[in-house]
Amino acid sequence: MVFNTGAALLDAIVLAVVSREKEGTYGYKITQDVRNVIDISESTLYPVLRRLQKDECLMVYDMKFDGRNRRYYKLTEKGEVQLRLYKMEWKSYSRKISSLFEEGGES
Repeated sequence: MVFNTGAALLDAIVLAVVSREKEGTYGYKITQDVRNVIDISESTLYPVLRRLQKDECLMVYDMKFDGRNRRYYKLTEKGEVQLRLYKMEWKSYSRKISSLFEEGGES
């Protein structure tokens, strides 16, 4: 993608991905789901997960899987509120940008 992905957009995408799994989802799956939308490395994604946890938008818990612990992430109530805000902002933002592109015509 030629457009830079800022912190707020990354947060919104991660919250949206995590919200699809009511019981939570693990880091590797989150990475794969986000990569279906944007090109991102794990080294970029894990600080986003830690920030969202610190901001109390995600809760974290570990579960055994194949003899190892797997870290799961789940939206908190605050995370659900933040995701709704991001969705409203995105609708307005994308509508304005699309309108600008459509009105500008093609070069």
